[in-house]
Amino acid sequence: MTFENYPKRIFIGLSVMFAQVILGSAAYAAEPVMITVSKGFGLTLFASDLGDAKQLALGTNGTLFVGSHKEGIITALVDANQDGRVDKRYIIAKGLHYPEAIAFHDGALYVAEDERILRFVEIESRLRRPGRPKEVYDRLPSNTKKSRRAMHFGPDGRLYIAIGAPCNVCEPEDPFGSIIAINVESGESEQIVSGVRRVGAFDWSVADSELWFSELGRNWMGDNLPPDEINKVETVGSHYGFPYIHATDVIEPAYDKPENLKVVAPQFELPAHVAPLGLHFYRGEQFPERYHNQMFIAENGSWNRSSKVGYQVVMLEIENKKIVKRSTVVSFLDGEFPVARPHSLLTAPDGGMYISDDLKGNVYRLYYKNAPKSQSQDND
Repeated sequence: MTFENYPKRIFIGLSVMFAQVILGSAAYAAEPVMITVSKGFGLTLFASDLGDAKQLALGTNGTLFVGSHKEGIITALVDANQDGRVDKRYIIAKGLHYPEAIAFHDGALYVAEDERILRFVEIESRLRRPGRPKEVYDRLPSNTKKSRRAMHFGPDGRLYIAIGAPCNVCEPEDPFGSIIAINVESGESEQIVSGVRRVGAFDWSVADSELWFSELGRNWMGDNLPPDEINKVETVGSHYGFPYIHATDVIEPAYDKPENLKVVAPQFELPAHVAPLGLHFYRGEQFPERYHNQMFIAENGSWNRSSKVGYQVVMLEIENKKIVKRSTVVSFLDGEFPVARPHSLLTAPDGGMYISDDLKGNVYRLYYKNAPKSQSQDND
């Protein structure tokens, strides 16, 4: 279903850089709501009714898997005719304990649930009857309701999982507040980074395979402190400051930093409370060249602030390994009303981009309107 199917008005010429679409539908609200997209882009509703849609994973055959947190389900979405709209959906698992972190690798879907990681083998050929998953790791810390996670396979074939601190601010015990890498065959693990409060997401740059991650700052320091962060891993085992230092130089009053602790400063500071829960390097060619291989961030939005910020997808432009510019691509904030809370991002098989929404349980598809027909299935 595309937004063209909704009753709407399109305002042309309101801005040189943006087009604004007002939607009116019972699926959203009694009153029309507005989503803003950067000039040249379009947005479609790929799938809905997915609970609190969190992390996304893409199968080899194009199946889109969606994890949840509160709902405890894993859903598979299939676009059989490759027209940019979901045709079939399957429930892969239900009744799980906060299974928001998922990953796909070598034909299998991996799901982090409580202390363990489960593997569903040959999943794309077994969507109707996934079978019982195999437990491949059982040493994750529990308390997953408060300690949030993100998970991906790295270029080295290991499964990387970020394990958030189970608190607003505290000195967490390992492996809370870290990213670890797991060999799913041997069970061996390595701590990649520590001293992080909550890693929203992470990905490896296309150009040089360096690991970047986003971090959410602590709450209750006011509207504008501390900034949320974008970090890069240059040395395995580095400490990123939590809970002693937030962002570059915001000192935590509750804890003193150990004198011999070396802290890695962030590569880039985002506004406080935008909540960067998605980080993804665009790997397609449908978008214009200036977007190729660049970092996209899903800013989930601000609950701990007097006025709303975030609720958007932005591009962080990288030049010479440094972030030089932040620009909005999609805004889901209609005044002080959030239309959606973007959570995770993935490059779609046709070169578009999937965006999960944990507010209304939707997955959107961002596409470029003037892409060559061979690269885009949409008719504008």
